[in-house]
Amino acid sequence: MAYTLNATKRTEKGEKIRSATVIPAVVYGAGSQLEQLSINYADFSKLYNQASESTLIDLVVDGAAVGKTLVHEVQFDPTNDKFLHVDFRRIDMNSPITTMVEINFVGEAPVIKEQGGTMVHSVEEVQVKCLPKDLPESITVDVSVLKTFEDMVKIKDLKLPAGVEVLSPPQENVVAKVQRALTEEEIKAMEEASKTADISKIEMAKKKEAEEEVAEGEEGAAAAGKPGDKAASDKAAAPAAKAPAEKK
Repeated sequence: MAYTLNATKRTEKGEKIRSATVIPAVVYGAGSQLEQLSINYADFSKLYNQASESTLIDLVVDGAAVGKTLVHEVQFDPTNDKFLHVDFRRIDMNSPITTMVEINFVGEAPVIKEQGGTMVHSVEEVQVKCLPKDLPESITVDVSVLKTFEDMVKIKDLKLPAGVEVLSPPQENVVAKVQRALTEEEIKAMEEASKTADISKIEMAKKKEAEEEVAEGEEGAAAAGKPGDKAASDKAAAPAAKAPAEKK
């Protein structure tokens, strides 16, 4: 699917033109200078919801096409998740590019239908290298091949379009598999282990508290035994001097 986005050049700073209807943006790369742009908030929001990180976008600035671009970075307002700024990267269609591509899981694993269990997706996207014309919007993984709990889909099993190479994760990394459901005995054992761990933590906390109290007592005793304090104590404990005998 082809995507086109219209933009206009700007000279003002982003915070001055940012509004509910306008997002400040820039476009750079492919040997061209950085350009400051403004884009329509609603138009970009619609495109962003439909496209993926690896979707090529035809950017049109002031009515003139500037070529293929990728959304390189999007900044959001942390308080409301609104778009704050967008970076577009120009793409040289004759040079290989490296970017992330999402994995799209389809189908139903027979082992879940027959024996239960939980689907585990260990990888959600991969880094690929290819010419821009070969860049897929996503890579499809059919989990219907998972017929037993031992079956799994690895990076090396991905069905890639011609000219596309996965750079990471490594080839042996698992992308999807089905994890066997826990038995009642296993669940009970986990609960007991959790209780034991909680009791152990409580006992360790009590032991630490007791050790701290002993340490404080020893420090107090040591302080009471200092030479100056001992002299004062001895003086206080010495018998009072006898008064002179009264003359008769």
